[in-house]
Amino acid sequence: MISFIARHFTSLWALITSPFRALWRVIVRIFPPREFTVMDTPRGNVYTFKQSSFWRFTKFCGKVGLIIWASWSTYVFVYHRPLLQKRTQQLEEAHATHARQMSDLQTYLKKYNDLTRSLNVIDDKILNSKKLDEKQKEDLMNSRLKTWGELDFLRTRLTEMFTNDEYMPEYTKLSELSAEYELTRAENEELKKRTAKMVESMQAVADADIQIVDMVSKLASDNIDDLRKNLKQINGTIATLGLSQASLVRSANKYTNPFVGTAFSPIELDQELDPKYQKLADDLELWHGLSRLDTILPLGAPVKKVRITSNYGTRNDPFTGKPKRHRGIDFAGKIGTELMAVAPGRVVSAGERVGYGTTVEIDHGLGFTTLYAHLSQIMVSRGDWVRPGTVVGLGGSSGRSTGPHLHYEIRYKGAPFNPTTFVKEK
Repeated sequence: MISFIARHFTSLWALITSPFRALWRVIVRIFPPREFTVMDTPRGNVYTFKQSSFWRFTKFCGKVGLIIWASWSTYVFVYHRPLLQKRTQQLEEAHATHARQMSDLQTYLKKYNDLTRSLNVIDDKILNSKKLDEKQKEDLMNSRLKTWGELDFLRTRLTEMFTNDEYMPEYTKLSELSAEYELTRAENEELKKRTAKMVESMQAVADADIQIVDMVSKLASDNIDDLRKNLKQINGTIATLGLSQASLVRSANKYTNPFVGTAFSPIELDQELDPKYQKLADDLELWHGLSRLDTILPLGAPVKKVRITSNYGTRNDPFTGKPKRHRGIDFAGKIGTELMAVAPGRVVSAGERVGYGTTVEIDHGLGFTTLYAHLSQIMVSRGDWVRPGTVVGLGGSSGRSTGPHLHYEIRYKGAPFNPTTFVKEK
């Protein structure tokens, strides 16, 4: 029974949550997690900053909300200005209409009073009509009827002014318009205050943004200069390989391994933004590339105590005595001397080679490999990932060797080249 309920509850829960899980998959696809890696000094501390899909989606929603709120506030502010002007115009028209109708009312009242007095005079004359002849009485009656007609017309006009919508008392309209005007003006003032606060907040954000950009720009510039100085000695060597520092930086930003991290994503900015933002983005990309390049390239010596007994180039073969090209550098050492990886990489070969004896070869990426020959013992296996300083083998005299030493080669795309500047770099 319990298993039946649990099974059906699980199915119901999966049905209810399936739309939300589908929505979350869409969000993750649109806003994939990002990882930013920053190195403060060459071969120093490495800081990795991660942004989850939820955090990126939340920031996006916040920005959209801010844009919508700012747009709505701007619209309401722009809308209220003509509305306020319209209310002001209506108020002025109402004042003018009120003044005109009050003037008409005063005129009608004056005329009404005049007609009332005239009617009273006529009535008095009619009451004293004993001294009047028939013609005079008839004239008085006609005058009385005419006055009553005019008086009735004025009474009708006054009644219409106080009852019809067209002649509704203007103080009522004036009161309504004044209330609407004050309400609109109060809303406009409140909106102005909110807009001012928003402008202040946005200005504070902009000021902080400028400070951050300036600080990061200076930090990036300083680190770029330091890294360029560190890599300056090898520029001549990489030039002989048909490479340049700029091309290696671009390749380093695209390269990925467990120790270097994921590929660097270039920062794309709107062309309408301040040029300093694009310069900062370019500096960060260059800084990141130089840092990765400084980490990837096999720079430094593979032994703690450096004593070179034979350099790269043509020399007399120790077995035949004839001139022969020497493909690497020989380091003096004893049997059992620890031999270390100079850069992160993956072991691609660990075993015996003709002439080289017991060897280890490490692929560091970007086409560069290092070869350790004449070992007495191998400390790693093919496929292992190694860090700088990892002991890959012990010194010996295996293969075609006259005594204990390390034969060390650096190769680019399988071809050895003079590693002297690389060894002396660190």
